[in-house]
Amino acid sequence: MNDELILNLIDKLAKLPGVGPKSATRIAYFLLDAPTSFTNELSSAIIDAKTHIVVCSNCGNTSSTEVCYICSNPKRAENVLLVVEEPRDLIAIEKTHEYFGKYLVLGGALNPMAGIKAEHLRINLLMKQVADPKVEEVILATNPNVEGEVTASYIARMLAPMDLRVTRIATGLPMGADLEFADEVTLGKAIEKRQEFGV
Repeated sequence: MNDELILNLIDKLAKLPGVGPKSATRIAYFLLDAPTSFTNELSSAIIDAKTHIVVCSNCGNTSSTEVCYICSNPKRAENVLLVVEEPRDLIAIEKTHEYFGKYLVLGGALNPMAGIKAEHLRINLLMKQVADPKVEEVILATNPNVEGEVTASYIARMLAPMDLRVTRIATGLPMGADLEFADEVTLGKAIEKRQEFGV
């Protein structure tokens, strides 16, 4: 077997998010040892996804159809719109089974240092969605980092003149976390977003 082929495979796998050189090596050898039927199915799944997945014209989510499964679901509440940065954020929220409204996927967050401005995001699509009189509340669920906070503030300012309730998801300490290991921003948000507590 040509070592260059293995090294090339490891190199490509190491470019995946969260996969370092050691993990890439393990995955590469797993794939080499796996049945050909599995690797063929994996290759086909990747090609099919790259070929057929599109962006939902209504919310910006990834979808195999022009309108995604959430937007086409008549049981979803139409009076609330939750704004996220990326489709993977939408999936994380869906897994909670706590939200049953519609979404708007921005396609990123404002980051002038990286050249990402408002025109690079789906702000126009957001404004089109909130123009619907059914929408009463917009929940800003951008990431709790500098870019996410800047993006949330920008959107909140844009929505301020409209007759809408604009909320931001609470942030703070995860369950089971020790205070000594929390960073200052997370701990500060936990104190800021504190709630009434009684026996």
